[in-house]
Amino acid sequence: MTKVYFVRHAAPNFNNHDDLTRELTAQGLKDRELVTKFLWDKGIDAVYSSPYKRAVDTIKEFAHARKLEITLVSDFRERKVGAGWIEDFDSFCKRQWEDFAFKLPQGESLRQVQERNIHALGQILEKHKDENIAIGSHGTALSTILHYFDASFGYHAFNQIRNLMPWIVELSFEGNDFLEMEKHNLFKDT
Repeated sequence: MTKVYFVRHAAPNFNNHDDLTRELTAQGLKDRELVTKFLWDKGIDAVYSSPYKRAVDTIKEFAHARKLEITLVSDFRERKVGAGWIEDFDSFCKRQWEDFAFKLPQGESLRQVQERNIHALGQILEKHKDENIAIGSHGTALSTILHYFDASFGYHAFNQIRNLMPWIVELSFEGNDFLEMEKHNLFKDT
């Protein structure tokens, strides 16, 4: 069996509007300790991440402590919204979840985000059969993956996890066949 632990990044600095370089807040840096503690005894064999700083920094502490290299995978990056910052993000998100093909100029649809994330996941499943993998991810990108395996995970579920950072979802596979999903709220015991 292969287990993939998708790690949604810790709290980012939303004052930095550059998706690639948006760093974690002081609280986000502290909360990544929850990620390290959770992953510690999971027998992680390899660590991957979106190339975005907040995703890498969320799993960096764990990877360094376990002496695992973080392999960056561009296809795990967050959705490109469009050319600029969106003020009414709620309406934009709802519209995208209602129409998986909807996108702004120079942006991506949720279908496009889902396709590239599922493709990257497929490559990892081929390479790491019967291993345990951690992947640094993002809220929307991860949500499209969850929607792929469970169509009931839609806008309402996405909206419920929007402020849950960090957050971990464990997906189990036999070969490339999806078996089950388990969601882990790292704050429930704190």
